[in-house]
Amino acid sequence: MQQSIADKGLLAIILLAIFVVPSSISGTAVALPAIGLDIHAPLTSLQWVVNAFNLTFACFTLSWGAVADNFGRKTCFSLGAVLYALASLLSALADSPMLLDLSRALAGIGAAAVFSCGIAILSTRFEGAARLRAFALFGTVAGLGVSLGPTLSGVILEHFSWRAIFWCHTLALLLVLLGSAIIPRDLPAIGQRLQFDTVGASLFILLLLALMTAIVQSSQWGWNSQGILLLLALAVATLALFIWQEKRHPNPMLDLSLLTNQRFVGMALVTVAASFGFVTLLTYLPSYLGGVLQLAPTRTGLTMLLLTLPMLICPLLAGKLVAHGVSANRVLNASLLSLLLGIILLAAFSNPSSTWWQLALPMLLLGCGMGLSAGLVDGMALKMVPAEKAGMAAGLLNTFRLGSEAVAVALYGSLLATLLGDAAHGALTTLSSNAEQIHGWINAAAAGNLAAPAPMALASQLQSILIKGYDQAFHGVLWLLAAIILLLTGLIAWLIRPAMPATEASQPL
Repeated sequence: MQQSIADKGLLAIILLAIFVVPSSISGTAVALPAIGLDIHAPLTSLQWVVNAFNLTFACFTLSWGAVADNFGRKTCFSLGAVLYALASLLSALADSPMLLDLSRALAGIGAAAVFSCGIAILSTRFEGAARLRAFALFGTVAGLGVSLGPTLSGVILEHFSWRAIFWCHTLALLLVLLGSAIIPRDLPAIGQRLQFDTVGASLFILLLLALMTAIVQSSQWGWNSQGILLLLALAVATLALFIWQEKRHPNPMLDLSLLTNQRFVGMALVTVAASFGFVTLLTYLPSYLGGVLQLAPTRTGLTMLLLTLPMLICPLLAGKLVAHGVSANRVLNASLLSLLLGIILLAAFSNPSSTWWQLALPMLLLGCGMGLSAGLVDGMALKMVPAEKAGMAAGLLNTFRLGSEAVAVALYGSLLATLLGDAAHGALTTLSSNAEQIHGWINAAAAGNLAAPAPMALASQLQSILIKGYDQAFHGVLWLLAAIILLLTGLIAWLIRPAMPATEASQPL
């Protein structure tokens, strides 16, 4: 009985920590306009509130796994919770855009430890049916975090302030720290410790940092500017060095030989399609709902449930379909087509006079597209590789997922700002000849503040121009996303097409 109580307590602590991570990702976007108004954050700083977290989360997930092998999962999980709690506290107290961005980057580092080490603790603590139940709860709680993040943040924002969102994260993580004492210590033997690929990890972080900085700053500096070209050149050079390092290191952070397995790569690209088709809208659709459709924060959060609620149902549905003989390839193809159709319908139905119910179908389709592949693609991808490479394959799959999320969100924000400037600049020159003021209006609108400060006589006309420009830019980005997903769908279908070797011919796909 004592063991059972201890197991339940351990599971509850880890699930609470896991809930905070996706809810932080999906919920923070709702607060971006309020943050921009309160601390006078420029557009690029607001983009980094989201991008800094995504970047460090993507960069450090693999690194924390390797560190945990050397110093113990409990130690790294607890350290991650400390970093995450401290970063959330600093975010709540931040009085400048720079401090908030740095705090969010630190939160991403802590979240990577909580997520990766939490999964490892569950995997080693539970066995058999208990392990299946634990991971079923893990998937459900992660889905709840994604689904309820925007809603909870919207309610908090309307009744308190954006800072209260980070105070809630801090309190939840303090509870995790208090409860982490029941997690058993698991220090590995000295002979089992592996040489950590420090150079590879550093090059990987530098690669993503250079690429994301180029994407985020492109709307401000211009894609042809010297700074952007230098950053892109740095990313290419770092990629070459990273590949060289991983080929020569005895314990590489990434096993590049996995990239020669085309069916595994096809499965990994499904997560990339989900990043472009779902995660981008999870991050930036609240700004469209609040800015263009003029929904209150609580209504925005409730409307976002249309996008996220399928995440609670579709993973279970996909598993049941495959268990009853439906090809996993067909389910994954259906998920990609659902993403594509959802974005096309969202582009077709959304406009400044839209009501929430007019957007219900495309948002539900987008959520189903994400939900049908979530979990299923992980299991199928690992079936494509030898058992001895399963751990590394899982790490590479998450690198595809998290890295593409970071890049997709950054690219979306940058393109939106660029297209908004192109759409609204001409009309704004009729209101002001001050280039700096016009630039400020465009940046404020791109951050979701479509009621930019202006003289009373111009306020209504300015808001009308910005709403029209934002709506036009939003649709431009949607059509680009649709094109990206269409290309990925064709490539994935070719890569995961059924193989005919005798060893696989008798196994369902």
